[in-house]
Amino acid sequence: MSVEESVEEPTAQGRVLDVEHVLAGLTLEEKASLLSGLDFWTTQPIDRDGGGAVPGVMVTDGPHGLRKQADSPDHIGLGNSVPATCFPTAATLGSTWDPALLRRVGEALGRETRANDVAVLLGPGINIKRSPLNGRNFEYLSEDPVIAGELGAALVAGIQSQGVGTSLKHFAANNQEADRMRVSADVDERTLREIYLAGFERVVERAQPWTVMCSYNKINDVYASQNHWLLTEVLRDEWGFTGLVMSDWGAVRDRVAAVAAGLDLEMPASGGRTDAEVVAAVRAGELDEAVVDVAARRVLRLVARSLPALDAPGTYDAEAHHALARETAAAGVVLLKNTPVDGRGGGPLLPLASGDGVAVVGELARTPRYQGAGSSQVNPTRLDDALTALRTATGAEVPFAAGYTVDGADRGSGTDDDALRAEAVELARTAGTVLVFLGLPASYESEGFDRTHLDLPAQQVALLEAVAAVNPRVVVVLANGSAVSVAPWQDLAPAVVEGWLGGQAGGSGVVDVLLGAVNPAGRLAETLPLRLVDNPSYGNFPGELGHVRYGEGVLVGYRWYDARELDVAYPFGHGLSYTTFAYDGVAAEVLSTDGGGADTSGSGGGTDGAARVRVRATVTNTGDRAGAEVVQVYVGDPVSQVQRPERELKAFAKIHLAPGESREVTLDLTARDLSYWHPVLRRWVLEGGEFVVSAGASSRDLRGSATVVVDGDDVRLPLGPLSTVAEAIDHPVVGARVDALVHGGAVGDDLLAMVGDMPLAVVADFGLAGLDRAALATLLTEANA
Repeated sequence: MSVEESVEEPTAQGRVLDVEHVLAGLTLEEKASLLSGLDFWTTQPIDRDGGGAVPGVMVTDGPHGLRKQADSPDHIGLGNSVPATCFPTAATLGSTWDPALLRRVGEALGRETRANDVAVLLGPGINIKRSPLNGRNFEYLSEDPVIAGELGAALVAGIQSQGVGTSLKHFAANNQEADRMRVSADVDERTLREIYLAGFERVVERAQPWTVMCSYNKINDVYASQNHWLLTEVLRDEWGFTGLVMSDWGAVRDRVAAVAAGLDLEMPASGGRTDAEVVAAVRAGELDEAVVDVAARRVLRLVARSLPALDAPGTYDAEAHHALARETAAAGVVLLKNTPVDGRGGGPLLPLASGDGVAVVGELARTPRYQGAGSSQVNPTRLDDALTALRTATGAEVPFAAGYTVDGADRGSGTDDDALRAEAVELARTAGTVLVFLGLPASYESEGFDRTHLDLPAQQVALLEAVAAVNPRVVVVLANGSAVSVAPWQDLAPAVVEGWLGGQAGGSGVVDVLLGAVNPAGRLAETLPLRLVDNPSYGNFPGELGHVRYGEGVLVGYRWYDARELDVAYPFGHGLSYTTFAYDGVAAEVLSTDGGGADTSGSGGGTDGAARVRVRATVTNTGDRAGAEVVQVYVGDPVSQVQRPERELKAFAKIHLAPGESREVTLDLTARDLSYWHPVLRRWVLEGGEFVVSAGASSRDLRGSATVVVDGDDVRLPLGPLSTVAEAIDHPVVGARVDALVHGGAVGDDLLAMVGDMPLAVVADFGLAGLDRAALATLLTEANA
């Protein structure tokens, strides 16, 4: 699962930048100028007669394809970029659960970045999908940090293997678009560490992105761009990040504070204003010039490591990349439902045997929505639509009716929609099977604003209802960048296919799945809820008066639904296949019983990477088609000092099996996989005891479980005057004596519950249990010795 490959930098004869020599010769003003951009997309050069020049390098969007401006880089340039392969969006990539495939996608992105003289591709985005309403969810991988981290690391390693850099974003707790440039994400440290930072930590430690991009928002009232704890203490000191930190475009509020916090590069250009602020702060003694040197050195190192690729950019094979985009789009398709149909054959509708008798309904089949809106928009090298792909693949002139328009918001019962719907119903009435393409228009989800509901457009649902009324053999094919509500209408369709936003080859990719050329193997990387009100962030999204409270804590996504025993439309990890898989022999064994596997230094950064528990399961393809299964390993800690989720994904593996083939899958869990962030000790803690390890096909489809007993850390909290009587009784050193004092001090069992919650100092002041302040001081000294 892990991305172990080292980052390779292609060698070439060309320019060499001696970072330390150049830095030593720069004036303060020149060093400060390096800390902001020249324009929207280029770093600041330094030109000198007689040598010592520092070239500027270009950085540009985006996460699933290059968006390089075709003209002058002096503005944001949306909608005017050079042709590039538009790979599937992160919503699709996340559903592949396939790090090896995403490594290949990353390599292709790196080749195109290099061929276009770009030094850094601004991605991937790995923020957690806290709410399905986030307008930018299409750009993120998952609601779970293991998926986000593993797949993000694969993308980074692939891109950087081509000698260009990445910018891991948006760091951190950027989980909404509403008020994104000002809002404070108010979130406790445990939740930050376990959910919102964990994916970033995994990518940094496994793939070392060249750059990390800070987010716009505040975290607990401190802007990310000037958050020393986040950018220096956590990112660099604990995780060992060695690259450059850049701002999101326009994220800097106080440039001097940002430099001091560890933000190296402000983008875009400030016209020299913030450079002058940095110089003035140094001259006034408010900022140490050594801090400026550190940031300037990081910018120079970024330029230096970019030069070999810029001097030998190379080319790429657009057709091969399109083929990879098609393969990836198909791999991310999730077959949500494929139930047998009563009458007319009785079997599942998918895969389609041929194009005979098939009718296609829905404008999205002809006019695909294949990517998100905002800064990630790519100008594709070509574009496949599903209708043409289906006709080409089957050799049949598959009939089509638009059914609705795709020009934006709901328009009620307008005559155009009525006429289009009537045409589609007449086509469906005589068809053998109807493929109904539905989805969200770009006006529903985009960077810059959040959604207000999970519903499909009303005219699309009305179309489905009308078609299903005349023909029960309906397959719904979805195109959307985030979760949509399926519960109100899915009973109308025996088969439902989630195609996400599949990139420029998404039309061909989804047709490959519909026809069975590709056996669906995508799995949901986010839960599809029954209702918006069931979501854990409901009531705390998008916040109010400049604050959003992460009140659900660590119970994000499936963790919440499982803890609350809530029904969902489709659970995290779900996805059907055209074959079936059986699990046998699910077992777990403890490889090491040494305690202290998690970090105990107090810094919170260390983890024990050695395997502590080995999980095994034998998986058999029990069907008649080759297919891929995603084996998912979840861990639960039934008894803990803190509330822990019912189960958490900790490992996964995607395996391909021929019909009848069996394979034993082995996955290892480390001490960190069993640990939680202790909110008082402020470090990772492995609390010893029983753990339930389960393997299965989704968070709700567990095929086998095993219980292991693992030794853990000493997690005793020091006793103090405000420790309670109950906490003192549980203490391994003085607990027995406190218990005897309480019961010997005329505190009966009927009062023990009340007294047990009282601080020791109060008990001593009351003279209960034979304690006074002097005796309490002696007791505490002994307990904490």
